[in-house]
Amino acid sequence: MYLFRVITLNFLIIPLIGCTSMVAGVGDNAAFVEPMVERRDTLTATGYAVIDVQPSDNSAQRRLLAIRAAKLDAYRGLTEQVYGQYLDATTTVADMAIRSDSFRTRVEGVVYGANLVRIEPRGSDTYEVTMSLDKGIVNDLRVLYLERALRASSASTGS
Repeated sequence: MYLFRVITLNFLIIPLIGCTSMVAGVGDNAAFVEPMVERRDTLTATGYAVIDVQPSDNSAQRRLLAIRAAKLDAYRGLTEQVYGQYLDATTTVADMAIRSDSFRTRVEGVVYGANLVRIEPRGSDTYEVTMSLDKGIVNDLRVLYLERALRASSASTGS
């Protein structure tokens, strides 16, 4: 019984020691914690849209709508990179087994000054749109966001 406890304890402690050394190594590297945006001159995002699912009887109109949808998808990607995503996750466990696991995400923000890099057809039924955003504009957007959040916070507290 004693040998069983020692072996079990070793299996529990050894993985934890490995985890703490890995976490300590990450914490020592300040560049690792630095946001990705700070290390790049521009952000890029690519959006995709399928032509045939666009709501029009006219094929040219469907192509234009697909380009527009792909552009909006790329904007969403830029917004995720600038502001992050709000993630709501729920997991239900019963009898030590996962019964349900659901995720909902939301992205919210303002993006201006994005550059259209390219619009390309992919295959015969999809458009790909790539957009970029300059680092200086990203910093401006973050400052505007923080100012807006501060005003909303002070208005709700009555200051």
